[in-house]
Amino acid sequence: MTKERFELDSGLRGETLVRKGLMRRIDDIPQIRIMPYLNVIKFGGHGTIDYGKDVVFPIVEEIGALKGAGEKILVVTGGGGRVRHIMDIGINLGMPTGVLAELAGKISEQNAIMMAVLLSKYNGVRIKTDDLLELPTLTALGLLPVTHGTPPYGLYEQPAEIGSIPPNRTDTGAVLIAEVMGAKNCILAKNVDGQFTADPRTNPEADLIPEITAKELLQMDMEDMVLERKAVELLLHTRHIKEIKVVNGHVPGNITRAVRGEAVGTVIRA
Repeated sequence: MTKERFELDSGLRGETLVRKGLMRRIDDIPQIRIMPYLNVIKFGGHGTIDYGKDVVFPIVEEIGALKGAGEKILVVTGGGGRVRHIMDIGINLGMPTGVLAELAGKISEQNAIMMAVLLSKYNGVRIKTDDLLELPTLTALGLLPVTHGTPPYGLYEQPAEIGSIPPNRTDTGAVLIAEVMGAKNCILAKNVDGQFTADPRTNPEADLIPEITAKELLQMDMEDMVLERKAVELLLHTRHIKEIKVVNGHVPGNITRAVRGEAVGTVIRA
């Protein structure tokens, strides 16, 4: 005797949630932008924070000036050299990708704590992943939130296509944060002027790419890029974030110029 399934009456009644027709039907339903005025600014550990006060202190002052000018900002931190150290040990010991992701996240959190302390004179406050929906309230109160960029996949991190290094790291996390908040800008501060046609540190003939689409950049199939490949791939599917700006955080004023929409560094467009 066939038994009927008990269903709740809803628009998705009986759906598997993987049917292509369903995906097409809901594709045009707009998503709200929680903070369309937010600037997500990510500082890599390897590219900026690891350089110490000569690089970090001017960045702190620039972020403070932007906040004073009325900009709403979320500072996102990367891990840097200490992430590379712990991953090197973990890879050597045969740790799975998910474990490496757990280890890496602890380091970027440490950098978030330090950046929050440095920004304390501008009401800097360290927040955690679960606090993102508090951002509208925090910024309305005049606070300057700081968080780490490691996505909270942890042990559930997807396996890497090659090797074991987690593909979703802090650049990717910054893009995901900007997308879910519907932010105005997603800016990645690095130690080079942007994305080049090759590594400018080893190839002096490499040219800066001022603007490129995500698809074009991925099709170049470069040996290395200035940002994570997964962050670029996300632009193929994002609803709110339609570009990633990559700038040299070592040059005072670059972040401000990027926030204001001026031509600086590389713009990777969806």
